[in-house]
Amino acid sequence: METQDLTHYKTLVSKLPHLKKEIGKVIVGQEEVINEILISLLAGGHCLLEGVPGLAKTLMVKTMAEALEMKFKRVQFTPDLMPGDIIGTEILEEDHETGKKFFKFNQGPIFANIVLADEINRTPPKTQAALLEAMQEYKVTYAGTNYDLPRPFLIIATQNPIEQAGTYPLPEAQLDRFLLYIKLGYPSEQEELDVLKNTTGFGSQSLQTILTDQEIIDLQKLTRQVHISDELIVKVNQLVRSTRPDTTSSAFVKKWCGWGAGPRAGQALILCAKARAVLNQRFSVIPEDIQILAYPVLRHRISLNFRAEAENVTTDDVVAELLKG
Repeated sequence: METQDLTHYKTLVSKLPHLKKEIGKVIVGQEEVINEILISLLAGGHCLLEGVPGLAKTLMVKTMAEALEMKFKRVQFTPDLMPGDIIGTEILEEDHETGKKFFKFNQGPIFANIVLADEINRTPPKTQAALLEAMQEYKVTYAGTNYDLPRPFLIIATQNPIEQAGTYPLPEAQLDRFLLYIKLGYPSEQEELDVLKNTTGFGSQSLQTILTDQEIIDLQKLTRQVHISDELIVKVNQLVRSTRPDTTSSAFVKKWCGWGAGPRAGQALILCAKARAVLNQRFSVIPEDIQILAYPVLRHRISLNFRAEAENVTTDDVVAELLKG
């Protein structure tokens, strides 16, 4: 890395604590969740955010977009939502000079830097699948024509864990497309007290833009260059392979798991570990990065058997057991 590039990257990295502080002006607490969303952005992936209603999921994502000067769109997923409502549709227009009619592609809300797919499990699989190409290829195809999506591009999908009536659970293939599966819990007593004080008056916080879209792209490039030792790569590989009942030596996994994580899990864990290093102003991955991110990376990539579900064993329990070794 050249000296000029290193200076540029150090300047960008030094802005990240200011970014979290700016988000903290509006969002009280939830530091771990904010960190994981930013990690997903730096790693160039997408995240699934699960939490009960009223935990400011939408506000959190909107606030982050404002502090990043990124175009934000929110789509409320409903049972009657169609793929065209997300990616866009062609409309018939007329050239006023020639009188000829032609079809023009009208871009949908997917054409934004940050897209909040609210309650993604409330829409049928056909519409859920419309996100797949966008998530993986950063483009959409309509009537045989490819349309590139803006960069940087981040999809944050939310779902409600307590209300499953009338929902369409995401298939495993689509779950695997999400880099992180983030669980949002209730705030602490003091945090909830601060929320009540800050949100029931007249005052509102104005946010400053900390990073531009090009600076985020530069940070994503830096993330790929962060050093990780061969020893830690081997550790990641062993951890992922140990989630599979047919290759593991863990009796816990053999007892409770139906199948384990695929190779994409290892790629996700290494990329996210590198992103966490950048977020903490480091240029090298440490074991703590792997241990902390193993949960959001693996929890949606491990399938439990019926006995585990009956005994209330979770995928987080499986990860915790594997990390002990």
